[in-house]
This record gives sequence, C-alpha cells and structure tokens, in this order.
Amino acid sequence: MDYEAGEYQKLAIRQYPARALRETAEGRYWKQFKAPLVAQQVGAVSHIDFSPVYPFHYAITSSTRVIIYDANTRQVRRTISRFKDRAYSGCFRRDGKLLVAGGEDAVIQVFDANSRTLLRQLKGHKRPVRVARYAFDRLHVLSGSDDATVRLWDVSAGEQVARLTGHTDYVRAAAASPLSSDTWATGGYDHVVKLWDLRAKQAVMTLEHGAPVEDVAFFFAGGLLVSAGGTSALVWDLVGGGRPLARLANHQKTVTCVALSPHAGPDSAAAPRLLTGSLDGHVKVYELDSYRVTHASRYPSPVLSLGLSPDCGLLAVGMADGALSVRRHARPKPAAPGTPGAAPQKRARYGPKLTAANYRYIVRGRSEKAAADDVRIAAQRRARLAPYDRDLRQFRYRAALDAALASGRPEVVASVLGELAARAGLSAALGGRDEASLAPLLAHVARHIADPRHTRLLAGVAHRLLDAYGSVVGASPEVDHRLRVLRERVACEKEDELVFTKEALISAQHALKASSHELSHTKSQLADLKGELGSTKSQNESMRREMLLHKRSLDAAHNQLHDREYELRASTANGFWTSSE
Repeated sequence: MDYEAGEYQKLAIRQYPARALRETAEGRYWKQFKAPLVAQQVGAVSHIDFSPVYPFHYAITSSTRVIIYDANTRQVRRTISRFKDRAYSGCFRRDGKLLVAGGEDAVIQVFDANSRTLLRQLKGHKRPVRVARYAFDRLHVLSGSDDATVRLWDVSAGEQVARLTGHTDYVRAAAASPLSSDTWATGGYDHVVKLWDLRAKQAVMTLEHGAPVEDVAFFFAGGLLVSAGGTSALVWDLVGGGRPLARLANHQKTVTCVALSPHAGPDSAAAPRLLTGSLDGHVKVYELDSYRVTHASRYPSPVLSLGLSPDCGLLAVGMADGALSVRRHARPKPAAPGTPGAAPQKRARYGPKLTAANYRYIVRGRSEKAAADDVRIAAQRRARLAPYDRDLRQFRYRAALDAALASGRPEVVASVLGELAARAGLSAALGGRDEASLAPLLAHVARHIADPRHTRLLAGVAHRLLDAYGSVVGASPEVDHRLRVLRERVACEKEDELVFTKEALISAQHALKASSHELSHTKSQLADLKGELGSTKSQNESMRREMLLHKRSLDAAHNQLHDREYELRASTANGFWTSSE
C-alpha cells in the first residue's frame, strides 16, 4: 500500500501463533459463562432445578428452605420455608407452576411456585425423603427415601398409588423416562440402579454401578441412562439390555451430580453435552459421541449440585460451603419455537414500500440503495483510528499507553510498548504517573509477565518502573499492593520453575537408577550366560574325552578282531597243508 506524504500509518498489532492445544472453540464457549454471581446460603446447596418454561427461573434447596431465583436478575424471587427440618430435592413440574420437595421429616410437600401456597402433603415414608420428582403427566410424583422404598403418589387425590421395594439401602436418585410416564429409574446406596415399570409395579432391570449411586438422568431420546457414584459416571444402553457403554472416570472424588443439555457447546458444534460435578471441586463437560472431556472448571469448594438452563444461558453450581455460583452466557441459545421452553418470538417489522408517489421516496436518506440509472460518487472517508493510534499520531505517548491498557488486550499493549520503544518514547510514557495511572500499568505487568509471549518485554518495563518509582514506595497503598502482587507473581514463577527443574532432575535420577538396575540386570544375565557357556564348554570337553576313550576302545577292539582274524586264517592254512600231505 502506498502512503501519501504525511499520512499516518496505523499501528500493526502483533500476531502470535494460535494456541490450539491450550484453547479450543469448546473451551472458549464455556469460558463465556462470565460474571459469576455468588450467593451465600445458610447451608449446603444440595439441589438445583431450572424451570422448563421461559424465563427459566431456578430453585435451589439449602438447609430448611427452597429458594426460587429470577433468571433475569439472578435475585431471590420467592422463598419457601415451610419445612420443620432440612429440605431436599426441590423440583419444578413440567409447566413450571408447581414445585415438589422432600424433607428430613419424611413428608413430601407440593407448593405453588408463584404464591408459595402449600397445596399437598404426602405422608407414608418412615424415614427422610431425599428425592422427589414430578412425572411427565403432571399428575403423579415419585419419591425415594432412606427407608429403602420408592413410592408413587397421586397428587390430586393426595394418596399413595404404588409402593416399590427392591433397594436394600438408601434411595438417593430418581429420574423419569422421556418416553413413558410409567418408566422410572432410581439409584441407591446399595450400588444398583433399578429401572421400574409402574404398570407391573416391579423392577424390570437392575444395573450394577459398583458404588453408592448419587444421581441418575435419562438421555433425551430415552434409550440411554447415566448414573453417578463413586469416582465415575456410567452410561448404560437400556435398549441393548442394560449393557454399560462408557465409564467416565475423570474425577478424583465422589461424583455427586449430573446434568444434560440438548444443544450446548459452540454454534459450529452444538450437540448434547453431559456435565458432572464432584467433591473434588470440578465441573467437567463431556461430548457424547466419544465421551471425552471437552472442558473443566474448578470451584473453591466441593460441588454438590449443578444445573444448566434450557437455553444454555445460565450455569448454576451449588457447593458444600453454602456458596451458589451462577454464571451467565454472553449469547444464550434460543429454544425451539412452540415448545414449553421457548422464549416469545419478536415479530419482524416491515416499513411501507416506497414508490415515486410517496414523499419519502423523494427525501430518502443515504441508506437507500442506488437505482440502476443513478451515478455513484465514491466519498472520501477518513481512516478510523483507534484511541491509541490517535494519541500516537499526536505524540501523546502516555495517553497512548493508557488507551492500550484500557482496551484490555495484551497484544495491543505489547504493540504500543514496542512502538514506543522504537520511537524512544518509553521513558516519557512510563514516567510522570500518579497513583491512578500507575496502578493499571502495574496490574497489567503482574498479570501477563509470566506469559512467555510477553515476558521479555514486560520484564524490561518492570525494571524501568522500579527504577522510576522505587523512591516513592510506601506512599500509596494501592501502588504498594500492586508491587507486592508483582513480586509474588515473579516469586511463584521462579518457584514453579524450580519445582519443574526439581521434578526433571528427579525424573532423570529415576531414569538413571532404572538404567543402572537394567545394566546390573544385564550384567548378571551376561554372567549367567558366561557360566552357562563355561558349563557347556566343560560338558563338551568331557564329551570329547569320552568320545576319545570310546574311540580308543573301538581301536583296541578292532585290533583284537584283526589279530583274531589273522589267527583264524593261520590255523585254517595249517589245516589245509596237513590234509594235503
């Protein structure tokens, strides 16, 4: 491109190789769940459930309360506290109007989700009810209890319909099949998952999980089931007779909860995803074609519950210390129109068609498309410059660096610093700063100095800053805090480097020991082989001597035979001559 005299050339932003191994489209999608709102509850958040209908409010169960949050504001909408003891498993009905919850007092309660009115109390269990779910027909509730029984209830009549026995320990999980209201799956601490046919009132399939089962969930087509317990989650093929398809053993501690989303992930690869939460503080996302982990998030406390809204706009995670983390995605996915979980569709607006008889046709603006016989005149447009480009153009170096820092892009800051160094303006940009302008620069240096792409450049900037402002250390608490953060970051990086070097030396030492052991083993093998060769040589020598003795014996026998033959011939000849005479 040819530039005219005096024309400013835009700053070329540094380009770095793509970090394909460190960040993928899947990782970028899940990292867009930002702005976490952390609400501290009075007890552990044991369950999270999203309403199936727009706007997807969510209910969390903690201590003796079930709290309904507004999905738009993420603030408390309703609080249901009519529990005598601890509440469990607050879940919405399919239409989002009613909510059912179990409790430590062995009573199942049904509430109006809008008015908090108590509508039904279902009594019959002998011990705490840890799980309660609405059926897809909206008329029945299934419950599981620590009394090892599963019960089906008619909500309208308030009566028990069926009592299912088969578990031998606490029942902690239940899920309704999307194919039939008569098919349910339950899991318990007896290490098994049972598939129930409510028409026959008995279990039609028993799946051995191998550990206490904490949660179960059906896949959307209903042919697959996932169970969580121990340090793994198992995917079962129900159509194929209950055979295990995959064991997802990617957690270090007990897997406490699972969640399924029909179309999570980036737009280019939107597909069903499985999420698991564990006591190790991790939430992991699985792609369901190969069952591999595509993303993992770390939380500060053991994860007890999680939920993902139907439009993939909110990700809620409940923890053992009572913290509730709710993250919002930048671009929620619209639910299918006409479904219970669909947001209202906005009607498209169309303006009136313009004709030559319309006054607006005569005074139409610049956005109007040119007609076939119109003459197009290209307008000279001035180049749109970024704020740091405008400052560099006017030689305002300190303002240019501040504008680059305000962009939040480390590659832009690196490019501006490189341009300032080339113009010999780095000292002018770094010097003469007050507390308000120095703190963002120190924060940027501390945040990115460990990045290998910026380490050399930012290390030089850090040295210049320490030389320029070392004499005023202690005058500003904010600057002192930033300097301490920078020192700790550099110390951590050095410590990590030392640890890495130590691990490398230990690995080399182990490899050397292994090589030494292997060499000793080889030497012993060679010594054994040498001994075997010596023994073989001795055996060969003995055999040679035996063969030599045997040969001598044969020679002696041969000589004896020869002498005997000679004697026989001589005696025969004497007899012949005697007879002739």
